[in-house]
Amino acid sequence: MSSTVTPEHILRVNNIEVIYDHVALAIKGVSLDVPLGGMVALLGANGAGKSTTLKAISGLLKPERGLVTRGDLHYMGGDIQRLAPQQRVQLGIVQVLEGRRVFEHLTADENLTAASSVAGGNRAETERKREMVYGYFPRLKQRRDAQSGFLSGGEQQMLAIGRALMTGPKLLMLDEPSLGLAPFLVAEIFDIVRRINQQEGLSVLLVEQNALAALEVVSHGYLMENGRVVMHDSAETMKRNPDIQEFYLGGAGGRDFREIKHYSRRKRWLS
Repeated sequence: MSSTVTPEHILRVNNIEVIYDHVALAIKGVSLDVPLGGMVALLGANGAGKSTTLKAISGLLKPERGLVTRGDLHYMGGDIQRLAPQQRVQLGIVQVLEGRRVFEHLTADENLTAASSVAGGNRAETERKREMVYGYFPRLKQRRDAQSGFLSGGEQQMLAIGRALMTGPKLLMLDEPSLGLAPFLVAEIFDIVRRINQQEGLSVLLVEQNALAALEVVSHGYLMENGRVVMHDSAETMKRNPDIQEFYLGGAGGRDFREIKHYSRRKRWLS
């Protein structure tokens, strides 16, 4: 893949490698594209390297003793590899971290206000963004004065996404938004993210272990195994792929993931 960024792509990751503690190679030549206004999934089992890839893009590797040692990161036509995390946020790259990170001692409304300070802007712009968030997440509006630590898991995930929207992002990166949530909440949140993508023109890179839910809302997907991208195709094609069905969508017999791990080396895409 060429490192030249075309107007069709908001993000282009070209052959990056990430090393932790100067010795542990976690990402091995990962390349991926996110189209401008597109919605793309990065799939794979726990430990495949999905979160590390997101942190390489958002600049959050350093606190974990990680470093991009090779490859290119281009966003909106520019090289971002040497930019600090806050500079990337100011450019419009925002990551919603795994685990529903919110300020638990603040109310939901105060969380949104705190996030708006990152982007600056006047009071009218802040209120516009707040109403946009409440429009997508009406449950948050009902709970706006509740202390965030007492919100349900689904409400905290909505708040985490809402906080990201308050920064005015152009590229929204979501790390395992379905983690620990009931299936009906997963469906609700993914549907809202799809609406945000369509109505706001916001580009989305979605990291997920729940391949079935992710492939229902994105246009394209990348599959990671052991720090490498081993498959890339349209969502519809990936859903029909027998390997994806067997190892990530449960197959006809609904295989257990713990059982799958024992014979994962048989995957035809790695042979």
